[in-house]
Amino acid sequence: PYKYMESSRRRNVQESLGLTTQEEEQRQQCAIDKELQRQNKKAEKRRQLENDFDYKVVKGISVAFDGYFLDPIIGFIIPGAGDVLTSICAIPFIWVAAARVKSIPLTLAVIYNTLIDVALGLIPFYIGDIIDVFNRSYKKNYRLIVGYVEDDQEIISEVNSKAIRTAVLIAIMCVIIYYLVKILLSVMATIWEWLDVAWQWVTNI
Repeated sequence: PYKYMESSRRRNVQESLGLTTQEEEQRQQCAIDKELQRQNKKAEKRRQLENDFDYKVVKGISVAFDGYFLDPIIGFIIPGAGDVLTSICAIPFIWVAAARVKSIPLTLAVIYNTLIDVALGLIPFYIGDIIDVFNRSYKKNYRLIVGYVEDDQEIISEVNSKAIRTAVLIAIMCVIIYYLVKILLSVMATIWEWLDVAWQWVTNI
């Protein structure tokens, strides 16, 4: 009660002087103006990007490859080569992050998600393609890009805080992909040898 009475007296004195109230109003108005400018700038940036051809391509790829599961389907139909094809479709995401949004942490996050998708697709015997159904890297990357465009501070802070770790993980993923490619090639070579032996056995009957 005593603190409340003291603060009330102080407020009454300040109001009687007519100084602090005006200063507070000016500060509040300044904060409101800054927030409006930030929102207008964000809205304008969003409109520009949404009208950009690259952004539309990214949105379309996200819907087609993850929304309609084209990514795992192509991986099932064309093992190995299908994963290369779907990985090429990640290039527009990297381009938008690097050239349109112009954010290094965002670009690193997009590259990392893409490399995980590549690594999963390289796992033999369709295991990776099955896991890829639930991974949905295109939607993840699209969400990150939209978060940056719409100034989502939670997404921006999360991506920025993990930038160095993401760069290290990218290097690790490159090594993992290298060995997965070697394993995949070895498995494919073994399968071709078995098929050749089986064909020779059938033709000699």
